[in-house]
Amino acid sequence: MEEAYKISDPQVLKVVAHPLRVRLLGLLRSDGPATASELGRRVGESSGSTSYHLRELFKYGFIEEDDERRDGRERRWRARHRYTSWNSRELTGTPEGREAVKIMRLRQAESMTRIIHEFDESAWSPEWVEVAGVNDHFFQLPPAALTEFMARTEEMLRELEARYAGTPDTPHVHVWVGAFPRVPKEER
Repeated sequence: MEEAYKISDPQVLKVVAHPLRVRLLGLLRSDGPATASELGRRVGESSGSTSYHLRELFKYGFIEEDDERRDGRERRWRARHRYTSWNSRELTGTPEGREAVKIMRLRQAESMTRIIHEFDESAWSPEWVEVAGVNDHFFQLPPAALTEFMARTEEMLRELEARYAGTPDTPHVHVWVGAFPRVPKEER
């Protein structure tokens, strides 16, 4: 699997920003190859609906057929990239690009909300219950500081993943990092 799908076309970002496509792509990335029927059961959609959206993801290069695990009756699909990225400054140069970035940010927030809602404390050890959650910090920082923070955070997460590889009780973990400037009080 390739590392990243870097998007520079707002139309392509809008393709993946569809709510069902975001979920399907996320499931293929986190759970591995699956058929349209398997994915349909996971998301509560018909296999016809999931098939259509999988074909759209395929058409734009987000997923590919998994020939290694081919099911005789149905195609198995797998993600081509670990994650999707884009440069917001580049994409927001047009109204279409601003709309696509806004939609994708909202899809990310929806995904985070769904995962928080699905987290069941009774199903996890006390150690997991203690560390699971979201923090809300408030700092005064320039764009350069946030750029550095994002880069160092990703570097640290990759280092920790490598260090703890193979450790028992090591599931996939959703980690969100986000920052937005706050509108000054006098402008609210």
